[in-house]
Amino acid sequence: MSNVIEIVEFTDPVCTWCWGSEPVLHKLETRYGEQVKVSFIMAGLVKDITAFYDSYNDIGGDPVRSNRQIAKHWLEASQRHGMPVKIDGFGLFSRERVSSYPLNIAYKAAQIQDQTMANRFLRRIREASAAEAKLTNTTEVLVELASEVGLDVARFVEDFSSGAAQEAFEQDLATTERYNARGFPTFLVRFAGKETLLRGYRRYEDFKAVIGLMTEETIIERPTPASEEAIFAFIRRYGSVAPVEIATTFDLTGGELASTLASLVLKQTIVCREAGNGYFVSPKISSAACDTATGICKAV
Repeated sequence: MSNVIEIVEFTDPVCTWCWGSEPVLHKLETRYGEQVKVSFIMAGLVKDITAFYDSYNDIGGDPVRSNRQIAKHWLEASQRHGMPVKIDGFGLFSRERVSSYPLNIAYKAAQIQDQTMANRFLRRIREASAAEAKLTNTTEVLVELASEVGLDVARFVEDFSSGAAQEAFEQDLATTERYNARGFPTFLVRFAGKETLLRGYRRYEDFKAVIGLMTEETIIERPTPASEEAIFAFIRRYGSVAPVEIATTFDLTGGELASTLASLVLKQTIVCREAGNGYFVSPKISSAACDTATGICKAV
């Protein structure tokens, strides 16, 4: 597609800087609209924590010790990228749960079923892992999250367990190896047969510059008014967003963000829920409203 630029993130659902990249990706999707396509390659961060070692953050080896180091690293990263994390009760890894691979395979199972739901599922896994300290590398929690986003649970379990999702994940690992994407996130930017790699966490301005260069300014961002209506539409689009995602997308100061959210709360159009060291904002569900995707009706 000559009028679309593709941004492929090599990722793992428990990578904290991938979590921190969510505001930037949402801004790209909002500012460039249908001109940009964001997709994901599951790159598998931790095959076995007992054999893993991140020398920079001193993570790896004993699972219990690794959990403490991961929590420390995530909190430090959160203070930089602004996405919420919960370190109280964090215990993702244990002697029985040594890998993040099940989360990657779960995404591939969801992708077999429906791409849009798979991306919604990936976001939900990230939230549950980073901001809720859930044991997302267990089948029970993954099935629960799949149900929350409206996936066909029976089919999800079948694809997750039968080897189909495992095979798809192995193909992603091969792609990751081919591009030598060893640190996450790594972004592959594609346009009209051209490709370039951006390694590590990147600011919106980095993507904007690369998009302009690769497309010779034929693809440009569109003005995004910071009106209450536009901000509420953004919240509705994604369903659950951290304040930093709104501020980043609409270039809001702290005061402007607080004022807008306070107004929307007063109008009873949004609700806020605590999450670790921060919170998420979601549209308020009207009385007896039913979600056709999940088949769940909720009352206020």
